[in-house]
Amino acid sequence: MVSLIVGAQWGDEGKGKIVDLLSQKANIVARYQGGANAGHTLVIDGKKYVLHLIPSGILHPHVQCVIGNGVVIDPVALMEEIKMLEEYGINIEGRLFISHRAHLIMPYHKLLDAAREKAASAKDSENDRKNAIGTTGRGIGPAYIDKASRNGVRIVDLLDRKRFSDKLRANIGEVNKLLDKIYDYEQLDAEKIADEYCQFDTQIDPYITDTTMLLHDAIQAGKTILLEGAQGAMLDVDHGTYPFVTSSNPTSGGAATGLGLAPTAISVVMGVVKAYSTRVGNGPFPTELHDETGERLRSIGSEFGATTGRPRRCGWLDAFALRYSVIVNGISEIALTKMDVLDTFDEIKICTAYKLDGKVLKSIPADADTLERVETVYETMPGWKSSLAGIRRYEDLPQAAQDYIARIEQLSGAQVTIVSTSPDRADTIIRS
Repeated sequence: MVSLIVGAQWGDEGKGKIVDLLSQKANIVARYQGGANAGHTLVIDGKKYVLHLIPSGILHPHVQCVIGNGVVIDPVALMEEIKMLEEYGINIEGRLFISHRAHLIMPYHKLLDAAREKAASAKDSENDRKNAIGTTGRGIGPAYIDKASRNGVRIVDLLDRKRFSDKLRANIGEVNKLLDKIYDYEQLDAEKIADEYCQFDTQIDPYITDTTMLLHDAIQAGKTILLEGAQGAMLDVDHGTYPFVTSSNPTSGGAATGLGLAPTAISVVMGVVKAYSTRVGNGPFPTELHDETGERLRSIGSEFGATTGRPRRCGWLDAFALRYSVIVNGISEIALTKMDVLDTFDEIKICTAYKLDGKVLKSIPADADTLERVETVYETMPGWKSSLAGIRRYEDLPQAAQDYIARIEQLSGAQVTIVSTSPDRADTIIRS
């Protein structure tokens, strides 16, 4: 059985905890897109783990973990993560597999990312600042640009030193022109970078394989497989709030291309949904709260990026956007996270519709400028005013909390089958 876990909002929904939880009964966990810009935070017995590239299932000793061809890999970040896991006593030998088709993030990708962000931040116009995408600066976008323009460097290229060096010299020649003429940066040394990456190849060689065939064989053998994405559906480059999106496809369709799986292989799509809404960086965010309530959500929920540390923008749950996400991804089940953050609120609001120029919209506007202008329509529900932390049976939830969950199910069209009542792995309600 193959189950797909997808972020149903703007990322940061708590996918790491849900994948870690479900990994207890899985044989393989496979990551299908994104890079080290993702940050999955797990809390187990009070100890916090932050993973960026390696799938969350790695914390279970029986689980094999796959980094698929759709992921862009930063060698430095990968080796740091492997070292961190080893220091925690987590053995990854024979458990981590990396696609030979995965693209590499090169030093010039990160340099270009930083140079572009610096140039953008130097502009004086308020409009320029508003329209800045706000990347993590980890080279993700430039790496995907090279992939799409067919100039990318893949792990398989490291096997042939001459071919790798030739490609690297050609790429760096173009990059150096940009660094010199536009950004006034120092030139890069192609041979030095080639040496560094060939050393990296010797370190990761034991993990490299044809992960598409590995997954195919596992499916044929009847193994249980979890597919894990990064970011969220509303940041999808095709279906999100373009251009304020990531550079890949976090939606369910990205899992098939990012791992080499047939769409028909996927049995279940579960959307991870935070009980309220958050977003990092610029871009439309209709339910954002610019008041004390938004600050309370940020403070109680510790809403700061696991990768960047940036404060997240906070607002009420956007059920209209969630319904869109359910449709695009084929979500049938929802894992609802951070319910406990709402424990102290007298009233809780849910956005049920958008209006534009007085008219109720049937779908989400495709362009960001129009989406910025929508008026949100809210329903107000009573809060439960008691702590949910530690509750592990659905019937033990306060009635107001059960009513809130039931309304989310009605508005989204998907069943809430998992409810997280605290960051800890154990504090989770499994309904089915």
